[in-house]
Amino acid sequence: MAEARQRAADEAAAHRAAARQTEADAQLFARAAGPVQPLRAHGRVQHEPTPAPPLARQRERDEQAVLKEALSDEFDPATLLQVDEHLSFRRPGVGPDVTGKLRRGDWAVQREIDLHGLRVHEAREALAAFLQGAQRAGLRCVRVVHGKGLGSPGRTPVLKGKVHGWLIQKKEVLAFVQARPLEGGAGALLVLLTGQAGR
Repeated sequence: MAEARQRAADEAAAHRAAARQTEADAQLFARAAGPVQPLRAHGRVQHEPTPAPPLARQRERDEQAVLKEALSDEFDPATLLQVDEHLSFRRPGVGPDVTGKLRRGDWAVQREIDLHGLRVHEAREALAAFLQGAQRAGLRCVRVVHGKGLGSPGRTPVLKGKVHGWLIQKKEVLAFVQARPLEGGAGALLVLLTGQAGR
């Protein structure tokens, strides 16, 4: 009996000591933290979502505007095209041998765009973006497929003349010639670019 009473007294003493320690810890925290108001328990933790990186929307709009304005449909390329067995173009200062070399395939075609089936405004924007990308990549020779107009009303190649005019307006285009039969013939052009990346 005495042993049981002693054990109960020891347990009670330990309990009181633990309670005093808990109270002391709480007072110590209160002094260190200052006046605080405990949050209501709700059982949930809410993390704020990571904000998405800002989009350069104005820059995108500016680049789209440049692409649209860069090429005009009002430009008439007829006066700048050389009249030979194939309509071709070379910028002033580019030697006459350049178009011959281009036609013979001295420059390997590094990239191609096919404008088949696109409306005029879609083809203009696609070609401008393609040339911009080719210029950034430092490419020298590309092929532009505009089609022969067999599916157009009156079987007239609507895009062919447009593409000639658009290419002549681009300063990075040094010359272009009609592709050889195996490379698209009258439905495609081989285009020589300055090849200077980062412009």
